[in-house]
Amino acid sequence: MTTTASKPDTVQPEPLKLPWWSSGETNAFFGLGFNILVNVLVLSGLCIGVINISSSKVYGTILPALGIELLVGNVYYTYLARRLARKENRDTVTAMPYGPSVPHMFIVTFLIMLPVFLKTKDPLKAWETGLAWAFIIGVIVIMGAFVGPYVRKYTPRAAMLGTLAGISLTFISMRPAAQMWNTAWVALPVLIIILVGFFSNIKLPFGIPVGLAALLVGTAIGWAGGIMSVPDVTAAAKDIAVGLPTFQFHMLGQGLSSIGPLLATAIPLGIYNFTEGMTNVESAAAAGDKYNLRSVLLADGIGAIVGSALGSPFPPAVYIGHPGWKSAGGRTMYSLASGIAVALLCFLGLFGLIGALLPVPAIVPILLYIGLLIGAQAFKASPQAHYVAVVIAIIPNIASWAQGLIDNALGAAGTSAAKVGETALEQNSVIYHGLLILGSGAVLCGMVLGAIVAFIIDRNFIAATIYCLVAAGLSCVGIINAETVKWNASPGVTLGYIFAAVVCIAFALTKPTRREKEADELLMDAEEGIAG
Repeated sequence: MTTTASKPDTVQPEPLKLPWWSSGETNAFFGLGFNILVNVLVLSGLCIGVINISSSKVYGTILPALGIELLVGNVYYTYLARRLARKENRDTVTAMPYGPSVPHMFIVTFLIMLPVFLKTKDPLKAWETGLAWAFIIGVIVIMGAFVGPYVRKYTPRAAMLGTLAGISLTFISMRPAAQMWNTAWVALPVLIIILVGFFSNIKLPFGIPVGLAALLVGTAIGWAGGIMSVPDVTAAAKDIAVGLPTFQFHMLGQGLSSIGPLLATAIPLGIYNFTEGMTNVESAAAAGDKYNLRSVLLADGIGAIVGSALGSPFPPAVYIGHPGWKSAGGRTMYSLASGIAVALLCFLGLFGLIGALLPVPAIVPILLYIGLLIGAQAFKASPQAHYVAVVIAIIPNIASWAQGLIDNALGAAGTSAAKVGETALEQNSVIYHGLLILGSGAVLCGMVLGAIVAFIIDRNFIAATIYCLVAAGLSCVGIINAETVKWNASPGVTLGYIFAAVVCIAFALTKPTRREKEADELLMDAEEGIAG
């Protein structure tokens, strides 16, 4: 008689009981909430103070449109996070943070709307142009959703995280740091509370959330020190008015009717937007949460288009900082809670009052915290051999930031780099034109340079050659390292990349020595150790 061995019963894992809120969510909620709060206060000030859009239009149209973007986007990213958590059967998944794109706040204000306002003296015309620009950005990001996954697949992590670190150290960190040291007696105690709470993992008395404690301490010091004004609060309270979003198709159509001049900036900046989104997804993956890149980019692109139709010239985006909120305890709900809270403030017209109540130095240290964390992650999540690639990926963003700072300083003095002249600037150790070329398309340029260096370190000269040729093509049409988008936009840079490709291919054709083969094996072993 033949007996058939019965298969042992397989133990099925219990279905994940995913909580709607966990203890760490509160910390992350206050941290991200104040981050978004600062950004909305800044963009409101830019619209009113720089473009001269009336406060009633800003608080009654632009901010309610932004509120809708925050609600819809955060609902979607919460869904993605909870779906990923159930798929991987773990409750440590952190949602992608989402809000108005910080670099684009300044780009759309100073590069798009301000020139139109200065030319026409019409803030509404400038606003219409901003809406059209945001719409084009959204279209380009949606197109990038179908290209981005392939770029990410063949680009070293050091290159993507390095260029992201460049953004975080310059555009995210430097302005808040300057504001902090301008009023250090308010900001430094706030920064210490944030660093202790988020980096040392020391719990505050009575379980007070770190972000809330930091804000309360900074606000108390600011009011006690006399930098805040009661009359300002009284005046802001009179401007409170409920605003509900409505479609602004006419304004968008007016802006799109003059679409031609916008393409020169919208194309490279749209590519920048989807590149930043791609690097943010890679940053989240390095922290353990692997999101679908295409889903993220499609959401960002649709958000920009819908926002422009409602009247917001400020495209929303997945934020830099996922690892920071993850380490703070954020899981699937913190970003949605932050989005709901800020959206309600937008609808109720309370941002003028909040700006009068809260000292800026008490809020901005949270942005410096994010900059520190993202800068550190670029090195932590990359192989040690690729640290040089991380650094070179940072450099174009520093150049872009420095060039913008020079432009703003000269503009404040009533002049410009063109009026001062390249010779005069160079005689004072300001290599303005070099910063302009290096920093053009900084995010994409940093990623490409980082990839070239990483592949050279790995002795993968064929891949380095391909990236050199990609850089040559991008510079030829003005996407990177050029003053404008056009054919043969930067011939010297293009030729330089072609020569670099020739050198790389020459090394690729050279036979490796025995010592080089042994070094390659050691490098592979080291990388496997890091991956493990």
